[in-house]
Amino acid sequence: MKAQKVRDLDNTEIDHQLKEMDDQLFRLKFQMGMGQLDGLKKVRQIKKDKARMLTILREREMAAGEKK
Repeated sequence: MKAQKVRDLDNTEIDHQLKEMDDQLFRLKFQMGMGQLDGLKKVRQIKKDKARMLTILREREMAAGEKK
């Protein structure tokens, strides 16, 4: 997911997406442990998207702190 798309979402939507990503990562890691997952591409992409979302949430938090 591109950073601009994430910036267009509000905080509750981002939180919802993060919870879904956590569940998906858990399932993928479980599959990797069982030897059913061939590539790490999906896991890497989810981790990057999650980090991107957390970064944008932190930026918003910092911006709200500066306004006060």
